[in-house]
Amino acid sequence: MTVMLNAPVPDAPTAPLPGSRDLPPRPSRVAATAWAIAAALVVLAAAGTLQISWSDLPSVPGQVAHYLRLMFEAPNWEKLPRALFETWRSISMAWIGAMLCVAVSIPLGMLAANGVGPLWVRALLRGIFAVLRAVPEVIIALVLLTVTGLTPLTGALALAIAGIGTQGKWVYETVESAQEGAVEAVRAAGGTTADVTRWAIWPAVAPALLSFALYRFEINIRTSAVLGLVGAGGIGSMLSNYTNYRQWDTVGMLLIVVIAATMLMDAVSGAIRRRIMNGSR
Repeated sequence: MTVMLNAPVPDAPTAPLPGSRDLPPRPSRVAATAWAIAAALVVLAAAGTLQISWSDLPSVPGQVAHYLRLMFEAPNWEKLPRALFETWRSISMAWIGAMLCVAVSIPLGMLAANGVGPLWVRALLRGIFAVLRAVPEVIIALVLLTVTGLTPLTGALALAIAGIGTQGKWVYETVESAQEGAVEAVRAAGGTTADVTRWAIWPAVAPALLSFALYRFEINIRTSAVLGLVGAGGIGSMLSNYTNYRQWDTVGMLLIVVIAATMLMDAVSGAIRRRIMNGSR
């Protein structure tokens, strides 16, 4: 047996030095730069096609200050009782619209969630929600004016129909984000889809859906004033009338009432929503 003492020994692998490691390739920023350039071109095109008289821009602050002084230097409080009544009508319109919206959007939104409704139902409902979200409340009110006339019912229905799109999306996204443990437990016990919805999904999502319902009411309060500008009734109609007649002192009083009522209702609704989500502290 021959032992090869002088056989070559293979070189041991050497670890690369810390300073000699290859760095990963730098990510390309071509796409981000292209999108930024495209957005800048769109902004420039929009500014160029509007035919804005930029020379009038320096005088805008002075004009705004002038009209603010006309409205709030000496507000006319003689119309305050009627303003409060019209504000109550706007709040009632917002509340009815929110209740109708919630009553329709919760069951439809739950059917649009994955794992609850069949595929064709989910696709149909999500398409309807997307269409309703694309139509502003003012457009819906203008369409309803031809049917219901210049009444607060027009505003309530417009708020309800327009809110279903957003509210339904919130519902099915909330249902899909719920934990799967309770759902799997009910299904393992032989529960049907109705049982899963009643005993697993609804207890988990009810606080969030009630919070969203109150948030819809807050949104409707602000939107109801805008709907009044197209003749849907409430404080918005009164504000539109006195603005057309250039009675700025009365307009200032109306704006004070609108701001105070909106802030008050937002505070009350926000406190209730926090109580629902966080419990008593």
